[in-house]
Amino acid sequence: MKIQENALAARVAPFAVYMAFIAVVEGAKLLGMPAPSQETMNWLYPLKAALVVATLFFFRKSYDDFDWAGLRNARHTLISIVTGVVVFVLWINLDMDFAIQGELTAFDPATFGEGGTRWMMIASRVAGAALVVPVMEELFWKSFLARYLISKDFTKVVPGTFTLFSFAGTAVLFGLEHQLWLAGMVAGVAYNFIYMHTRCLAQCILSHALTNAILAGYVLISGNWYFW
Repeated sequence: MKIQENALAARVAPFAVYMAFIAVVEGAKLLGMPAPSQETMNWLYPLKAALVVATLFFFRKSYDDFDWAGLRNARHTLISIVTGVVVFVLWINLDMDFAIQGELTAFDPATFGEGGTRWMMIASRVAGAALVVPVMEELFWKSFLARYLISKDFTKVVPGTFTLFSFAGTAVLFGLEHQLWLAGMVAGVAYNFIYMHTRCLAQCILSHALTNAILAGYVLISGNWYFW
């Protein structure tokens, strides 16, 4: 079997590429070594997003559950849209001190100065958050892990199927992936419900993408960069 056709690698690799950038920073801190600054990581964001896109493209033939036709179901799509908006509202209101892991980092465009470079970096951040991250994360959390926690032969598990363990496990881990861990867990539960109700990965991606897109607009308007 070609690596491009490996269902597990296709769903884990894009997520691993994305998380590798975070792991470098956190690993350096744990080892007491100099870690890349937040400003450096901000400059590297377009590279991170591009590498994830390249990985997704490399494995594109393995994504047999990209059921975009499912978005034609108006009722399901409405549920996904409403859920995406609700998750955004909850997200920006769940930033209490106890619900934050570590020190909040921020993607502040002011660090890029004025002019074209600044707008290019903003565009890359918005595109990454609204288009790249939802696809990469939902492939990992829903298409792979939610089913893998039910059976190691996860491709045989019907999309949208959950056990209590797989539902709770993916929601909790999704939350812990984020600095705003409580907001992340709430989002994880919401997107899991969409997957369970619609059995459509595309609906999860739509809802997640909408949340991130609205959040991006909110951050740019309000200047609350720590949500980024």
